[in-house]
Amino acid sequence: MKIATWNINGVKARIDTVLAWLKETSPDVACLQEIKSVDENFPRQPFEDLGYNVETHGQKGFNGVALLAKSPLEDVQRGLPGNDADEQARYIEAGISTAGGAIRFGCLYLPNGNPLGTEKFPYKLEWMDRLIAHAERRLAEETPFLLLGDYNVIPDPVDAKNPENWIGDALFQPESRRRFRALTHLGLTEAVRSCSEEADIYTFWDYQAGAWQKNNGIRIDHILMSAQATDRMTGCGIDKHVRGWEKPSDHVPVWVKLAA
Repeated sequence: MKIATWNINGVKARIDTVLAWLKETSPDVACLQEIKSVDENFPRQPFEDLGYNVETHGQKGFNGVALLAKSPLEDVQRGLPGNDADEQARYIEAGISTAGGAIRFGCLYLPNGNPLGTEKFPYKLEWMDRLIAHAERRLAEETPFLLLGDYNVIPDPVDAKNPENWIGDALFQPESRRRFRALTHLGLTEAVRSCSEEADIYTFWDYQAGAWQKNNGIRIDHILMSAQATDRMTGCGIDKHVRGWEKPSDHVPVWVKLAA
C-alpha cells in the first residue's frame, strides 16, 4: 500500500492539481496539510468520487489538515494532545484495517516558528515537545504507526541547497533540529533518508527568485515510521515533477510503500 503526504497550500486554489496527482499516483492514503478551509467548506465530493474516504480538521483561511483513504478511517482524532488551549488545526490521526493488521497514521502541519524573537518560535518548540510525547505513547503500543507531514524542519545541512541562508530561520535552528532528532531517537525511522543519503533531495521550493528553476530547495516534508511500519517498507520517493505543473504548491508529495 502507498501512503503519501503533501502540503497543498490551499485546497480551493489547488484542487485540480491535487486531483490530477491522485489520479496519476493513486495512493491508498493521502495526508494533506495547509488545506486553508473549515471542515464544512472542504470540497469532499471530488475526492469521494475518486473512491476516498475524507476526514478533515480545518480552520478558516490558514492551517488545516486532511486525511484521504481508500479504506474506512477508524478512530479519528483531531488535535495534538497536551494543550487544550491550542486552537490551531495542525494535527489529525486515524487508523485503517489491512490484511496484515491495523495501521495508524498522524498527519501534521508543524508550526513554522518565524520570526525568531516572537512568540511563534516558543510555540513551535512546545508543539514539538507535545509531538514527541505523543509519539512515545503511540510507539509503546507496538503497532505500525507513521507520522507524516510538513515538519517545517531542515534536519541537516545536506537538506538545503544553501544551508548558510537558513542560519537565522526557525526551520534550521538547533532547538528545532534537536527535537526532530529526538523523534528519531525514540525509534522512528525517517523514510526518505532510509532510502537515500544523496544531496539535492528537496520537497519545497519558494515561489520567489526562481528557486524552482535553480533547484534552490529544502527538505522539510518528512515521513517518520515506527519499527513495525519500517519492517513493512518496500520503497519511498518524492514526486518532484509535480512542482513543475500549472498552479503548483510550493511543496511536493512524499510517499512510502508498505507491504499490505
